[in-house]
Amino acid sequence: DPGYVVRAFNTIQDLIMDDQIVAGHDISAGGMLTTLLEMCFADNGVAAEIDLTLIERGDAVQTLFAENAGVIIQLSDEKAAQTFEEQQLNFHRIGEVTEGGQLKVKTADKSYSFAVSDLRDSWYETSWLMDREQTKAPLADQRLQNYKSQPLTYKFPESFVGNIPSIDANAPKPRAAVLREKGSNSERELAHAMYLAGFEVKDVHMTDLISGRETLEDVQFLGAVGGFSNSDVLGSAKGWAGAFKYNEKARKALDAFFAREDVLSIGICNGCQLFVELDLINPDHEKKAHLGFNDSHKHESAFTSVEIGENNSVMLSGMAGCRLGVWISHGEGKFELPKSESKYHIVAKYGYEAYPSNPNGSDYNTAMMCSADGRHLVTMPHIERSIFRWNWANYPEGRKDRVSPWLQAFVEARKWLESVSPG
Repeated sequence: DPGYVVRAFNTIQDLIMDDQIVAGHDISAGGMLTTLLEMCFADNGVAAEIDLTLIERGDAVQTLFAENAGVIIQLSDEKAAQTFEEQQLNFHRIGEVTEGGQLKVKTADKSYSFAVSDLRDSWYETSWLMDREQTKAPLADQRLQNYKSQPLTYKFPESFVGNIPSIDANAPKPRAAVLREKGSNSERELAHAMYLAGFEVKDVHMTDLISGRETLEDVQFLGAVGGFSNSDVLGSAKGWAGAFKYNEKARKALDAFFAREDVLSIGICNGCQLFVELDLINPDHEKKAHLGFNDSHKHESAFTSVEIGENNSVMLSGMAGCRLGVWISHGEGKFELPKSESKYHIVAKYGYEAYPSNPNGSDYNTAMMCSADGRHLVTMPHIERSIFRWNWANYPEGRKDRVSPWLQAFVEARKWLESVSPG
């Protein structure tokens, strides 16, 4: 009955939008029992007590493992039941969420208890076996050991309210430029973050600098984007860096920009590799920092967390002490820092030192670093891809923020530029 399917789908969507559904999962491969277990796998200490006596058909195996179309949902209160009745949808109350480690299931003639933690490891085993074939040893084993012991925990700025900044449309705006090369990406996300923070944003491609069409003379905030310039065939950002080193006009424009004291910059992922490769963050060091291959020897893409320490970054010093979720996506993101930790201005570290939270094995667990004066920031995590609440794979429960705290970093950049060049 297509009409029934549409009605069921739309009703569930309405309940989600109305915050009446806390969690949900379709009944598919593995049937109802697998679905219930997977819902418990999502966090430590989550379990449930289930009574299937009212819906049991045939024996317990048929009930628990049948792959019939349906969904299991956790409701915030009883109101949804009335909605289902009004929409003439079939539903059954089957139990409640509990704390602990056991999924308890009652059928007509027997009760079962399933150890969630043990079965989570069994469920994960296939991924682990594949991971061992793809990942440099022993990191697949480390992932298996740590995947459920590195929970995402956050600490937001106390003053953060989650609103998009109110910008006077008639007021002059600092000019920002998004710098990209062939093969790079995330330029739209970075431009959007800059725009929301109150910048006038323009696009700058390397061909603009090489040809002399662009000199960066009117730019106050330069952002080098992430991605895979030149397909990484020479190593991440090596070709991009070469386009500056071996083209006089491009090199002159960048050197002149970084020689100014009234500008800021941010290099994200591929852009981070670029600025480090060009030695723009610690130019006084005789031994250069380097971004090498991840310890796993493969591309890592995940949602992880970083902790922002005490730092002198213009963009992030005001968020010291915060712990925030963020996306990473890179193959060569390992900060190789030949000097002692005190010789670098480390802005943020990954939430846990061990893999996979630290996806690359960076020295000193480094995720972000800045120049001595705090004006130039490099970050392997993609803060520009984590600007909105819906970008995050996991966001603090109950918050209705329109933007995440990462937008504040760009707002601080604008405020600083306005303070050094008022009007």
